[in-house]
Amino acid sequence: MPILVVDDDPGFRQLLEAILKAEGYQVHSAAKVAEARKQILAVPYGLIVSDLKLPDGDGLDVQKWVNEHRAGTPFVLITGFGSVPTAVEAMKRGALDYLEKPLRSPDELRRLVRRAETLREAEPEVVEPAGPGVTPGMCPRAVARDPRMLHIYGLLEKVAPTPATVLLLGESGVGKEVIARCIHAHSKRAQGPFIAVNCAALAPTLVESELFGHEKGAYTGAESRREGVFERARAGTLFLDEIGELDASLQAKLLRVLQEKSFERLGGSETLTTDVRIIAATNRDLRAAVEARQFRTDLFYRLNTFPIEIPPLRDRPADIDALAEFFVERAAQELEKPALRLAEESRFVLRAWSWPGNVRELENVLARAAILADDFIRPEHLALGASPPAADMPSGPSTVKQMERSLIEAALERHGGNRTHAARELGISLRTLQYRLKEYGINR
Repeated sequence: MPILVVDDDPGFRQLLEAILKAEGYQVHSAAKVAEARKQILAVPYGLIVSDLKLPDGDGLDVQKWVNEHRAGTPFVLITGFGSVPTAVEAMKRGALDYLEKPLRSPDELRRLVRRAETLREAEPEVVEPAGPGVTPGMCPRAVARDPRMLHIYGLLEKVAPTPATVLLLGESGVGKEVIARCIHAHSKRAQGPFIAVNCAALAPTLVESELFGHEKGAYTGAESRREGVFERARAGTLFLDEIGELDASLQAKLLRVLQEKSFERLGGSETLTTDVRIIAATNRDLRAAVEARQFRTDLFYRLNTFPIEIPPLRDRPADIDALAEFFVERAAQELEKPALRLAEESRFVLRAWSWPGNVRELENVLARAAILADDFIRPEHLALGASPPAADMPSGPSTVKQMERSLIEAALERHGGNRTHAARELGISLRTLQYRLKEYGINR
């Protein structure tokens, strides 16, 4: 998780950096508001810690920029003696907490970071404006070879500029969120936020609050007003994944939003208007759910304005080679292995596999193989059947380096910290393993 520290005091800034780096975090720093703004736009930080007093402004300016451009990012204000009222004001504006200077104990900072990580795991994903330039990873028409996928990308080009609600249908892992991002990036709302919510991943008691927000005191633990995703996604796109998992009461509220463009926060009486485009997705047969009275008929027809069904990877073998090349090339760049290639015999193995986890499974299998291979990815590097089902795989942007670190830690755990045995299992030299341990700050 990358963390940004904003402070013009080099001594205190370096102290925070040292504490965070010792915990294994990637830390960036800035000394001014202007520097912080540039870095916040460039990097999706998991936590931003800013001093109150800065040469060209203050920490509240940084917080305002975060709220406008990286909504939902945990923010902590550093305050000196006598500045606590300002810190309280920052918390009213949504700050996670404040940190008093001088730091009494490194544990204070560690606790705040852990809270930020917990929030990050629970929060819906927010992706900032994509702008007009769409990368192949976001909208991979150039990667597609299957005629049905090429037809789908043709449909996307037509529906993206319109305000139409889109319903994406298909198995887990086929790339529904990738396509939703593609629609957003080509839409008139591309400069607004893209917020993804997995309706199945949220605790049932929290779904309504996540969608519509809540007022202070709406329920036990609601200590302050909180905006829901329908407010945070204003002028942008809201992607509701696994829409078929919503219970009946929330289906009714969602229908009202689609029909009337209005809602109330949980525990509130003020009617709020919303300005979002809805893209929904499901791996369920919603028509069957309607017939079984598990899903509202009127909501189904509201969502089904422009349905797009994405075929599973096993039914489009022409895409397997193209996607494999794309994932291997990307992994080679991330791991700085320019000679990495896919061996011909591996292509046959990939084509023969049934891919129950679809594109997400292919990506994970090749990311792992890229770590193990030196030049050619061979069949023995392909852990087919070992990767988790698509529903259990993270849908967010996990990097190859994160996976590499996890593999190394797991191997060391299995071998009781014996580096020689772990290196042998991973298929890398002891020297390479030692280099990676140092790079990732793993002390075993």
